[in-house]
Amino acid sequence: MANAGLEKTKIIAVCGKGGVGKTSISAAMTKILIDNGGQKVLAIDADPAVGLAISLGVQVRKSIDDIRNDLIGRVQKGEGGDREEVITRLDYEVFDAIEEQHGLAFLAIGRPEKEGCYCQVNSLLKDIMASIASSFDYVIIDGEAGVEQINRRVMERVSHLILVSDTSAKGLHVAQTIKAVSDKAIAYQKAGLILNRIRSEEEKDRLSIMPELNCQGWIPEDDVIRSFDIEGRSILEIPDCPAMGAIRESLWRFGLLPSQEQKKL
Repeated sequence: MANAGLEKTKIIAVCGKGGVGKTSISAAMTKILIDNGGQKVLAIDADPAVGLAISLGVQVRKSIDDIRNDLIGRVQKGEGGDREEVITRLDYEVFDAIEEQHGLAFLAIGRPEKEGCYCQVNSLLKDIMASIASSFDYVIIDGEAGVEQINRRVMERVSHLILVSDTSAKGLHVAQTIKAVSDKAIAYQKAGLILNRIRSEEEKDRLSIMPELNCQGWIPEDDVIRSFDIEGRSILEIPDCPAMGAIRESLWRFGLLPSQEQKKL
């Protein structure tokens, strides 16, 4: 299914080692883009733990994998119907699974429960999600870890790959591995690294960062974001703070904020 509109949509995949803060950063980016005046934003939670839903204060009623597993169950019972019926039902159910609030559209991928290869079902779902995504200005995908699972289960195309790491050698190694895999698998427009929870510029300068990671900024350790995480409050309600300013600047460096937003930096 070709989607000409999808070429205009900026599809942002946020990836990195577990625990480096990519979900909070995904939520913060979502807020910044929503606040960017008239922009339509779709947030996709591709992590089975559904952490992005919590960070955005969204209640998930149904996930893509709920829809997928229900269809597979019906097909196995001989109740799937013909292709046109399947597409019509899937299209309706995916739209129904989108949660909308505070200018945000949200979709959870969930956790696959059925084993085996159901390539036709997966292909149909990806086509439908691509069709939905084409009506948005931005799609932000909070990835489980690597971009390969996003490519396999969510989207065929990613325009911007944002790698997140803390100061740990393991976090940076995982980011480098994801970048190397992505270079072979995805024709993205831009990829780069954002460092998270940095205590000072001196600490950032001591890190050994490979040039190919293309570091686009660093986010200071910030008690405001930390308290929102601890209390489980929606990042959509967060006031401006040093971390939000750093994330906004990183989005500008990635070319994801228009000129009127650049003037504020």
